[in-house]
Amino acid sequence: MSQGPVPPRPLTASEERNWALAAHIGSLVAAWFAMGFLCPLVIWLIHRDRSEFIRRHSLESLNFQISLLIYSAVAVILSVVTFGLGMFVVIPVGVVVAIAALVFIILATLAAADGRDYRYPLTIRLVR
Repeated sequence: MSQGPVPPRPLTASEERNWALAAHIGSLVAAWFAMGFLCPLVIWLIHRDRSEFIRRHSLESLNFQISLLIYSAVAVILSVVTFGLGMFVVIPVGVVVAIAALVFIILATLAAADGRDYRYPLTIRLVR
């Protein structure tokens, strides 16, 4: 007689930290394909009900990546609307934002490794 689906085993603290790390570091790998939001999204969808720690980190990373995507789209639109003149502002600001994003991702990854929470600055929290 079947008793229904077996619930997944609880994750260890080490597994939780590893998945939280992957939510931040994975966005760097996916960013090469302009899909930085993909890795934290997948981790959030898979583990959000199994670990509150992973849910918080993957959700924070997902919202940060979506925010970066929105900011990039706005920059491209501004450049097009100004017939390319906006590129004189967008390119230098884009370089600064890219470096800042890398620093924030590293800080978030270190926080996850230490078992701490991290909040990205200037993040639009669209997904809750």
